[in-house]
Amino acid sequence: DEAIFYLKECVTRGWSRQTLANSMKAKLYEKQGKAISNFPKYLPEAQSRLAQEITKDNYDFSFVTVPENYQEEQLETALEQNITRFLLELGTGFAFVGRQKEFIVNGRSRRIDMLFYHIKLKAYVVVELKVRPFEPEFAGKLNYYVSAVDELLKGPDDNPTIGLLICSDKDETEVRWAFRGVHTPMGVASYDNVNTINETNLLPSAEELQARIRLVEEKINKNK
Repeated sequence: DEAIFYLKECVTRGWSRQTLANSMKAKLYEKQGKAISNFPKYLPEAQSRLAQEITKDNYDFSFVTVPENYQEEQLETALEQNITRFLLELGTGFAFVGRQKEFIVNGRSRRIDMLFYHIKLKAYVVVELKVRPFEPEFAGKLNYYVSAVDELLKGPDDNPTIGLLICSDKDETEVRWAFRGVHTPMGVASYDNVNTINETNLLPSAEELQARIRLVEEKINKNK
């Protein structure tokens, strides 16, 4: 089954040998279509099946580097700066709409972390990022954003918007319980392999600062 999966991906996506090797190394077969979701309950069968197929249990963020003790905004920025690689990690069919997409409800500003549109699914995909493990209240916030996109952005030819919460870790029981009573289609996945760097390493040393000062002084003296 695993071999057939990779064969089909090579044919449908036109993978190169290197892309195939990278996908096997990242264990795509084990992750693809494995996000915890309520899609079967709230989407038509064909759309539910596709929505499940395009989501993963875990996303590999090894292509981003953030400071130690990073915040959600820093992770968002790193993903946006590497948006081409992020789109590859999400999978075929995703188009990036924007980050911190704003909408106004009763005079109050609300912002979605990242908004995508899936061409084959013909639906908006709201992606919320959390740099800590899943908490039940995350489902309520994602539900609100999905509903807002349905009301304010979804066109008559678009399918229902789906939500995807990507957090640092998750417990399936907690996710399933949090989904009870939530009628918007959404899934929960995790991420790993983020590279971190000590922010002090990004600052120039005293010797480097002195060297830069000398260069500036030399330029000033030459222009006198």
